[in-house]
Amino acid sequence: MIKKIAVSDLQIGMFVHEFGGAWIDHPFWKSRFKVQHVADLNKIRESGISELFIDTLRGIDLKAAVAAPLTVEVAVATEKPPRVALDVEVSRALKICSRAKEAVVTMFNDARMGHAINAEESANLIGEISASVERHPQALISLSRLKTSDEYTYMHSVAVCALMVALARQLDMPEEWVREAGVAGLLHDIGKMTIAHEILNKPGRLTDDEFSIVKGHPEGGLRILQQSRLNSVTAIDVCLHHHEKYDGSGYPFGLVGEQISVFSRMAAICDVYDAITSERPYKKAWGPAHSIREMATWAGHFDERIFQAFVRAVGIYPIGALVRLQSERIGLVVEQNDKSLLKPKVVILVSARTRMPLERRLIDLASYTENDRIVRIESAKEWELSNLEEIWTGISTQKGSIFR
Repeated sequence: MIKKIAVSDLQIGMFVHEFGGAWIDHPFWKSRFKVQHVADLNKIRESGISELFIDTLRGIDLKAAVAAPLTVEVAVATEKPPRVALDVEVSRALKICSRAKEAVVTMFNDARMGHAINAEESANLIGEISASVERHPQALISLSRLKTSDEYTYMHSVAVCALMVALARQLDMPEEWVREAGVAGLLHDIGKMTIAHEILNKPGRLTDDEFSIVKGHPEGGLRILQQSRLNSVTAIDVCLHHHEKYDGSGYPFGLVGEQISVFSRMAAICDVYDAITSERPYKKAWGPAHSIREMATWAGHFDERIFQAFVRAVGIYPIGALVRLQSERIGLVVEQNDKSLLKPKVVILVSARTRMPLERRLIDLASYTENDRIVRIESAKEWELSNLEEIWTGISTQKGSIFR
């Protein structure tokens, strides 16, 4: 059905059938196409055209008589929260993760049932996550990797939200953009609520038909967000495009390079990093340092400049990485060094020579008193340390923590 609408009502996912006015008045060489990303939307809105025609059979429709759109506004303090010690923030972040999981489960189940997203609840959640990342960027990001395969979909959204906030700050984005990045990260995978549980949580390899269904979740998410009247172009854009790749080999539209918005390029990195560092029914989690190293080899997958900023945000040796030191000791990275990515704080666990446990002691590789350095990443399986994240959490929350 062809329908005339005001340009101000145009949304991502609509199919432009014809522009109002003469062809020379609009900035596109073709007049019939689906609006797929923010750049096109902004270009049309800035063109001076007042109205156009959409084809509702080839794109989404404009819902009649809808209420005013809901805007996600995140309440933030006028002053940034002070930076705190890692062990202090871990205690807070554990509670935030618990509350966040409950909130996301409710939000996503509402979406599955066709109900509108609770904008106030999501705003409060993003505010808490953003404040935690500001107090200490590594605490909540590291804890969010502690998730079972059953809760993956929900905690993955929390993790990507935190990673997006940290990456946006690393890129020196304005605070308003940081909040937008958080909203987008939280809602990027909401389209998975349109996929049957037996496919979404299948323990084995998906068939081609099942994978095709899963690949439809970005457009499913687009429908959910628009039905919820969410007034966040960034969240809608990221929901639709977080599986696009910089070289054009992604989906759903095969966008290339800067056809993909900055926020979607950020989300592509954050989404993959959390996915491969998480335990899934069909695969074991990779270690955080191993994941960074592997992602760096995927030529064409990510925007290189943004990926470099991401590495600065999480560290070359992220918290939870198992490393071998020049002194032939095996240690666990427990905190980053802001001034040197190669010299984090490490807790000694095992002797590489004897394979015997050592007294747990925190060493700061950046200290001039420590004549030691990391020589390589180690496999937790090789050293029979299958619970590194739990070890790190225990170390950082224990009474009389070695961090002090």
